[in-house]
Amino acid sequence: QVQLVESGGGLVQAGDSLRLACAASGLAFNNYAMGWFRQAPGKEREFVAAISPRASSTSYADSVKDQFTISRDNARNTVYLQMNSLKPEDTAVYSCAASIQSGSPVRPSSYGHWGRGTQVTVSS
Repeated sequence: QVQLVESGGGLVQAGDSLRLACAASGLAFNNYAMGWFRQAPGKEREFVAAISPRASSTSYADSVKDQFTISRDNARNTVYLQMNSLKPEDTAVYSCAASIQSGSPVRPSSYGHWGRGTQVTVSS
C-alpha cells in the first residue's frame, strides 16, 4: 500500500520560509517522479514543482520559480519543498504526489498516488 505523508506546514508571516517534507512508503521511490501541488480555498489545484526519479530534472510553476526549491533524498524516500519569501498568496494545502512517468511531469493526471496534504498559511 502506497503512502505519502506530508509534514512541515504551518502558520508563518510574509517573508518567512518553510520546508515541507513528504515521506513515501510502499513504492520503489527511486523509480518515481515526485511532485508538489497546492490548492487554495475556492481555487483549483495547481502544479507547484516536480522532480525526476534521480533528480536529474526539475520543473516549477512560473509563480514559484526562484522562490521554491524541490529536492529529494532517495535514501530516505523523502521529497522536500523549500519555500522562501512566502507571500499570503502562497496560502494553500500543499500535497505531494508520485508518478511512474519519467522526467518531472506537471499535469495532475500524470500522478497516480497522492498524499493528504499539509496546510500552509501565510499572514500579511
